[in-house]
Amino acid sequence: MYMNNQGRPTRPETDDMTHSETCTGNRALQIEESLIFEGGDMDGTGVDLPKPKGSGNRLGGLERQSNINLPGLAEPEAMRHFVRLSQKNYAIDMGPFPLGSCTMKHNPRLNEKMARLPGFGDIHPLQPVSTVQGALELIYTLATWLKELTGMPAVAMSPKAGAHGELCGMMAIKAALEARGEADTRIRVLAPESAHGTNPATAAQCGFKVDSIPADATGRVDLDAFREKLGPDVAGIMVTNPNTCGLFERDIRAIADAVHEAGGYFYCDGANFNAITGKVRPGDLGIDAMHINLHKTFSTPHGGGGPGSGPTVLSEALAPFAPIPYVVSGKDGFELVEKRTQDEGQSFGRMTAFHGQMGMFVRALSYMLSHGGDGLRQAAEDAVLNANYVLARLKTEMTPAFEGTCMHEALFDDRFLADTGVDTLDFAKAMIDEGYHPMTMYFPLVVHGAMLIEPTESESKQELDRFCDALLSLAKEAKAGKTSKFKAAPVHAPRRRLDETGAARKPVLRWTPPAGDAASLAAE
Repeated sequence: MYMNNQGRPTRPETDDMTHSETCTGNRALQIEESLIFEGGDMDGTGVDLPKPKGSGNRLGGLERQSNINLPGLAEPEAMRHFVRLSQKNYAIDMGPFPLGSCTMKHNPRLNEKMARLPGFGDIHPLQPVSTVQGALELIYTLATWLKELTGMPAVAMSPKAGAHGELCGMMAIKAALEARGEADTRIRVLAPESAHGTNPATAAQCGFKVDSIPADATGRVDLDAFREKLGPDVAGIMVTNPNTCGLFERDIRAIADAVHEAGGYFYCDGANFNAITGKVRPGDLGIDAMHINLHKTFSTPHGGGGPGSGPTVLSEALAPFAPIPYVVSGKDGFELVEKRTQDEGQSFGRMTAFHGQMGMFVRALSYMLSHGGDGLRQAAEDAVLNANYVLARLKTEMTPAFEGTCMHEALFDDRFLADTGVDTLDFAKAMIDEGYHPMTMYFPLVVHGAMLIEPTESESKQELDRFCDALLSLAKEAKAGKTSKFKAAPVHAPRRRLDETGAARKPVLRWTPPAGDAASLAAE
């Protein structure tokens, strides 16, 4: 299938579905929807406004010289267009999102209600500190929870995403090395082969050279290979724990001790903190810095509809270098330390214009308070239980990448598809026909044909059974030689398979009208 000249995927030339086509293209409640440009009138508008009176042109010669070429839609048309598009999207409110390493969990509506409370939902970052004491107290309380849960003495709340928090941690390490006079000599950062892609990117952004560490046969850091790479030029190590293969790094303490003995620092990617919250404190493992994805562990929206939030906890060694601003509590209430001259340590400076993402802070603290410490621990336990239940059910037909139990996500490879003519991508497309969003495919790269499933703690056993039943059925059909079914999938989706290579190499990023319409627009 190819992209047409309007830049959208076409329907298949032949339809092998069991029912006949309709004259509208609609299929009951599945409404066919064209591009908004195709449905609207370029010459009209959805709203008629009278020409302003009594005021001159204040655009200073910057008036538009040509038509804006946006369709004019009435309000019902605009609403229907976007509602119909939304119905073609998969969502957590429709079913499980089994994406591994992403933790697409249910966001409790209580959190949303709290984030919209007056005083939280309508405050402005430039308000005087005296008028936002409640908001600062909330940030301070959330920071206290994060320090308690991680066993770390300091936390930077301003990073606005996981990768931003990662950058914060590595900048703190860089600042600490500069204070020691070793920034020019300690230039190498070690990172496992299975690391998140942001890890080496962040290290490189901070001016470090990245040295990869291989994994052992169990999917964890090869301890001997790691020790061989240690030296006086090592600034630190970046390890995700539990790692991207869904496994706990059993040698984490030995890794921390070795890197500290070599004079380096230990950065932990906290993307998977949701698997160990309330069970183990990263500070007790010898970690110097770790970002926390509030959307993964504490149920804020994934990305927050814009800015996310990635607070970064810091050890005693790195706490003096924490970025500004941060909240302090004093005899006159809560204050923001916003300048280096106010800071008692050696802050590396400011990462963002304001303090952080208030909406995410409110949601995260609401989640914490409604669960309590024991509830957060149970959430971690349930996440691990669900992942191992999926692993136990699916390993009868699919092939786990590694032996033994997993943490919060189950990883499979494509050995069970050998000699079937079906590959990982085909399997993912067939899942769409079954009504499920595919799991994370082909990642981590250290596993061939990887299929990474993270069920999260918010899925019930009944839902997991339905999901597993679907995957087991597909695995059996692939082995039974029903290759054509997989190569055709998805057949029940609004659109079929794209020529993904062609779309990536020759993307159509701008809509152009059909030839007749183009001529009329040019005449204008």
